[in-house]
Amino acid sequence: MQITLTEALWFLPFVAPICLYVAWTDMKMMKITNKAVMVLFLVFAVVGVFALPFETYLWRYLHLIVILLVGIVLNAGGLVGAGDAKFAAAAAPFIPLGDATQLAVIFASTLIAAWVTHKLAKHSPVRRMVPEWESWDQKKDFPMGLALGGTLLIYLLLGALS
Repeated sequence: MQITLTEALWFLPFVAPICLYVAWTDMKMMKITNKAVMVLFLVFAVVGVFALPFETYLWRYLHLIVILLVGIVLNAGGLVGAGDAKFAAAAAPFIPLGDATQLAVIFASTLIAAWVTHKLAKHSPVRRMVPEWESWDQKKDFPMGLALGGTLLIYLLLGALS
């Protein structure tokens, strides 16, 4: 992985609660809030100055722009939700371009695990604990915040452990 231990350790304590919040709110309301996306962006904007060499820090904003444009196109095509696209864009600067393949593997694994876990929880006593969650009653839609937040969190954890 190209993320350094220093980067991962700087970002992880600030990003982890946001990722957990995004997963929770998307399951509960089927929505990734703009506030969560903005806070994630602000974490990169502030902590990134300390965690990264300045030139690298500036280049990582290009990741945000590219992923936001891709997300807008995917959202316009009905393939992803607007919150999912915005969260992915805000998360993009945290990831070095050289880690795109590893991130894709982490995302694919996390998506499958999130989908299976959500389906199992839907038909378990867990549902009685949080019966108001909108995600339980969705036919086609899935709370991607669970997978997206999980992916960024796992990626940073792996960066901190490698």
